[in-house]
Amino acid sequence: MKFCKKTRYGLTALMDLAAQPSSTPVALKTIAERNDISLQFLEHIFASFRRTGIVKSVKGSQGGYNLAKAADEITVASVVEALEGSYHLEDEDVVAENSYKGISDTIQKLVVDTVNQELDQILSNLTLAQMSGYYSDHYEKQEMYYI
Repeated sequence: MKFCKKTRYGLTALMDLAAQPSSTPVALKTIAERNDISLQFLEHIFASFRRTGIVKSVKGSQGGYNLAKAADEITVASVVEALEGSYHLEDEDVVAENSYKGISDTIQKLVVDTVNQELDQILSNLTLAQMSGYYSDHYEKQEMYYI
């Protein structure tokens, strides 16, 4: 499994949004500039987020975006599904005439189903709040050295 750039940028933008005060909408242009993401690409990403209820838009001159729910309610699974659809491995193809149907069934049950269950376990339990917290704990407080 490989996350496409849309998912990586989407997660980056949501972490940026989660770090901002929830009372103030954030303009996409600001998020795009801070994270070096194409504004046009980010607009497509946020259209998907809006449709799936991850973010809400605020109209007007001071408009922008806010998270539609708390960061601890937004899972990585919901973000991936909003942008890519299902993140599961596809089911094993079984050919009716194949005399080795048991092999396909074994691959399905022991590999594909197991991987999909583990993906569900990880992505459904990892939230935007956890990711933001990890970032804050490990990277945000780096010391600045001045000459």
